[in-house]
Formats: sequence, structure tokens, C-alpha cells
Amino acid sequence: MAFTIDVHLSPDDVRRQMRNDALAGLQAEHKSIPPVWFYDERGSQLFEEITRLPEYYPTRAERRLLVAHAPAIAEMSKADTLVELGAGACDKTRILLDALQDAGTLARYVPFDVSDGFLRNAAATLSVEYASLAIHLVIGDFHHHLAEIPTEGRRLVAFLGGTIGNLDPSQRARFLFDLNCTMSSDDCLLLGTDLVKDRTRLVKAYDDEAGVTAAFNRNVLHVLNEQLAGDFDPELFSHVALWNEGTQCIEMRLRAGQTTEVTLHDAGITVQFHEGEELLTEISAKFTPEGVAAELMEAGFVVEGTWGADQGEFMLSLAHPYC
Repeated sequence: MAFTIDVHLSPDDVRRQMRNDALAGLQAEHKSIPPVWFYDERGSQLFEEITRLPEYYPTRAERRLLVAHAPAIAEMSKADTLVELGAGACDKTRILLDALQDAGTLARYVPFDVSDGFLRNAAATLSVEYASLAIHLVIGDFHHHLAEIPTEGRRLVAFLGGTIGNLDPSQRARFLFDLNCTMSSDDCLLLGTDLVKDRTRLVKAYDDEAGVTAAFNRNVLHVLNEQLAGDFDPELFSHVALWNEGTQCIEMRLRAGQTTEVTLHDAGITVQFHEGEELLTEISAKFTPEGVAAELMEAGFVVEGTWGADQGEFMLSLAHPYC
């Protein structure tokens, strides 16, 4: 079955938003760029490599939980529609699709992502594997386009991979509240969160020996060059991953190895980096079960079930809006 697609993020929209983010983030006292700009096609491929690295435990931990508990999740949600935010390569999608199919409810799949080409390729594969499944792609940014996600059916909205940890507390509160506003009382949210654990293990997950995460981190500079006619030399920047105890998160940074000047011609700015100065590219917050429950409740969700909290690795939470 051929899939349908809604595009809410055109190439011009991407460049416009990146320009705004570059103007705000690169000219700030403490330079930063949002992690959404990692994910051009090369960045998406590099991230898929990261998920297979021995150091990167979150994907394997979450997969084990999904394999063990997807039937229960399907039964509790009674969903006929799977909506996946940040679907990427749709790698874990099959576990949930199979569980919903086995429960006899599966009718449609709605993957949502910022990466157009990567998502189309994944959807093409799934349309062959699940011949009777209606697939409706949505290309967009969950900061701006949650309201554009189709609302038909009884939906299970999956936000997996610990991706919510890329948002700071105020952004998480806003995101969860906005998502709640798009959901009916019959819909459910399946949220994947990485848990606080041994700090050394956490850092290694973001600083692998093979250097794949370093390449992924530097890729954001290639994206800025391509989209905004920039002249970053990515090799002048080293990958840094550290644990911030105060905010309970991993921070990924790019550190300038020497003083350098960078111009983004299409943004109309020239920025100087001093030797040792860092550009914050991503945070990855880690959670406690109590903290996840409190944030969901604050945003108007009732938690129906959790899996994995007792193992201390990764946690899945199933919740529904209480309005």
C-alpha cells in the first residue's frame, strides 16, 4: 500500500528556522545550537550507528522492555493507530506494530519526524512488510507542528529513545502540555526515559571509542555550512561529553582547538571562537521514576503503567490525558 505524506517543514522552512537558531545561539554569551540540526540524512544515519555501539545502552534497554511488554501496552491502550514522534528509521516500530496487530486493533501508522528522506525510506519498507497498514507520514518539528498530526482513530502516541531528555525542564513542560492538548481522553502516550545511573557509564554512552558520536556531534557544523553557506572547519572542534550533576544531564559540546572565526553568509553573521571555547549542541537529561511521574501529572497526564523502573536502566511509561 502506498503511503500518504504531509509536509509541514519545507527546505525553506528548515533554512529559516536554522538561521533564527544560529542568530540566537551563536551570538549568545554561552554559544549553543539546538540538537534538531544534527538530523540531516547523514546525521540520521550516524545516529542509527550510535544505537548499535556497545557503549550506547539506551536503545538495547528500551528494546528489551518493548519486546517484553508491548503486548501489555497494546492491551492497555486498545489503540488502532500508532503515532511515533521522532520516528527516524522506525527501528523499534515493528515491535509495537506487531503487538497491536496481534491484539487485532492495528489500522494505521503515523510516523512524525524532521528528516524527510530518511522517513520516506523507512515508510516505503514498512508499507511492503505491512501490506494492509495505512501509513501517513508527517514531516515536521514537534516544537511547532504537534497540532498537525492526524487525530483519527484511538491513538497510541509513542515518544521513545529518551528523546524527551533533549529538552530542558521548561521545554519538557511546554511540550507535554502542548501534546496533551492535541490528545483525546481515549489516546495514550508511551514515553521512554533514560534513568539516572553510574556517571561513568552515562558519559561513555556519549563518548564511544570508535568516535561515531564525535562524528555525529561535528555533523551539526556540516549542516550549518550546507544550509547557511558557512565556513566552519569541523576538524578544528573536538567532541566533549560530560555529566552535569546540577541539572542531572549529559551535555555534548564542541570545543574549539584554536581561536577561529566563522562566517555564516546566509545568516549574515561572523562569529569568533576563542581557543577552548565550547558550543553546546545537546543535553540529554536522565530521570528518576518519581520525577517522570511528577512531570506527566503536571502536564495533565495520568500514569497507567510503568515498566523498567526496578531495573534502573530505562523506563517506559504509559499515560493518558485526564481531561
